Amino acid sequence: MRRQTALVTGAGGFIGHHMVRYLKSLGYWVRAADIKLPEFEDSQADEFELADLRQWEDCRKVTREVDEVYQLAADMGGIGYITAFRAHVARNNVLINAHMLEAAAESGVSRYFYSSSACIYPMSLQESEDVSPLKEEDAYPAEPEEGYGWEKLYSEKLCQYYAEEGKLQTRVARFHNVYGPVGTFEGGREKAPAAICRKIALVSDGGEIEVWGDGQQTRSFMYVDDCVEGIYRIAQSDHSQPLNLGTDRLVSIDELVRLVAGIASKTVTVRHDPTKPQGVRGRNSDNSRLRDVLRWEPATTLEDGLRDTYSWIESELLRAGRIPTGTAPPR
Repeated sequence: MRRQTALVTGAGGFIGHHMVRYLKSLGYWVRAADIKLPEFEDSQADEFELADLRQWEDCRKVTREVDEVYQLAADMGGIGYITAFRAHVARNNVLINAHMLEAAAESGVSRYFYSSSACIYPMSLQESEDVSPLKEEDAYPAEPEEGYGWEKLYSEKLCQYYAEEGKLQTRVARFHNVYGPVGTFEGGREKAPAAICRKIALVSDGGEIEVWGDGQQTRSFMYVDDCVEGIYRIAQSDHSQPLNLGTDRLVSIDELVRLVAGIASKTVTVRHDPTKPQGVRGRNSDNSRLRDVLRWEPATTLEDGLRDTYSWIESELLRAGRIPTGTAPPR
């Protein structure tokens, strides 16, 4: 029996790297593609193509002779990055997604998964900390985040058009704040959990860290192992409409700080900077349709996921000599 083959784009990045590992655990032959290699550990892919997926010919090259495509490539980062470089982010991602869809259709790919984002939801529905969980149908009338959100929503429509015209079977998930080990934790592209883990790992017990905004803004967070399992389940399902992929536990950024500080066995003081970008006031995932469609939802608790994430980030900083050996509190 022939092995299933898959292409994972964005495989030099956080979720893509984990996706390669997950597919390999299921017995797939995996081609990985990205403009860069993974930063923290070697890829488990059978083949890694260094490719610029903004370029049509590179998309044609990487989609050859694969059964499934997991399109995770994107120019993205934390709130500071995606608000500062809207033109750059939108242009790059539109090129990637338009070229990848056409190349996959031309290559006869059987299934195509696209990673969308909760940033596509209307800003007017996310103005309160105690926000109502966002349902898939809330996406319209459209009012997504500028730049990144509009690009993601447009790419969802591209997937819909390719499916409606019989060119390609497409599946779409809207990610809600994915975190975990083996991901960027500094430099401007990191998300809130990684940034907070880094800041707390580097500060002495009793020290001070900076938090963007007033700390009362709220989010839900999904551990990366749940994310890649959810991606696969959605890709293999018969559900062609976008699905939320996240958790429905809402926490404030200050609560996130308290959780990480507890894991680190440190007491920290928070200095809020309201001049920095903080995104929408509140965002949470309604998982009702995900449960109905898949009979499954992410199960890793925030405490367990943060414990693994903090441990990994702390170990990277120790290895780099940025935390003096012996100063990290025992846990």
